Amino acid sequence: MIVIVCPGQGAQTPGFMTPWLEVAEYRASIEEMQLHSGLDLQGHGTVSDAETIRDTAIAQPLIVASGVATIASIALGTALSDLGVAGIAGHSVGEITAAVGSGILSPAQGISFVQNRGVAMKAVASLAATGMAAILGGDLAAVEAKLNELGLQPANYNGAGQVVAAGLVADIERLVADPPAGSRVIPLQVAGAFHTKFMASAVNTMAEIAAGLEVEDPALNIWSNSAGQIVSSGRDYLNLMVSQISNPVRWDECMRSMVSAGVTALIEVAPAGTLVGLAKRAMPGIETLALKSPDNLDAARLLIKNHS
Repeated sequence: MIVIVCPGQGAQTPGFMTPWLEVAEYRASIEEMQLHSGLDLQGHGTVSDAETIRDTAIAQPLIVASGVATIASIALGTALSDLGVAGIAGHSVGEITAAVGSGILSPAQGISFVQNRGVAMKAVASLAATGMAAILGGDLAAVEAKLNELGLQPANYNGAGQVVAAGLVADIERLVADPPAGSRVIPLQVAGAFHTKFMASAVNTMAEIAAGLEVEDPALNIWSNSAGQIVSSGRDYLNLMVSQISNPVRWDECMRSMVSAGVTALIEVAPAGTLVGLAKRAMPGIETLALKSPDNLDAARLLIKNHS
């Protein structure tokens, strides 16, 4: 049983899209979404610098567009379910990629939705000096107690001993200076306290947009970040995606649920590496493939064939 996983914001690096645009299906998919996004996705994916593509309003559409285009490059016009892919999941904004890959949203809907999401979250983030930091290692209960003491919130439970904290920059700095016992803390280059109470008004904005969308039920198993559960209703999944903007990402529960469901392999779409790294530590025995370049596409199709 094989699934596709879709990374979230922060996975992109300058120029990551350059080799992928040599793939006809990838380029065509990007060009289609570019028409509906109002952004120069190709330019941002090839020549924009690191600071530019860290901008939330650019980073989020860029990540989703690349993931959707990678899926098109794997599938070559065939539905993922017909290829033998059993399911799909995304981390944070990667849930929108998963929504498109599962058929809940069209590529045009997905790129428009994520552009609005990025703009809304950037606007909210500008209202206060907030940030995020990764906590590596340490006892989970002790980590949560420390965050509570400092007025911070867990934004991502990534599994494999990694929790991402979010809140006011001053409180993040206190965490860096005095980390939980047995852990180390790495500040992240992001523009806000995503997946926390600070994003509440962005949830309201996106709920109004979501209400106006016509959606389909997923053609594949799709796991939600809310509690790692499989969701069978497209409308329910869309509503959960919206609420996740101000709630923690439970990627740890997604991985647990995949293992319980009998998943034997996973493929991470471009820009890949982060989720496969977590899976190697938290999902032992699962065969993984990170699509870091177009050279990996044949291996992806073979892996699908072997695990379908």
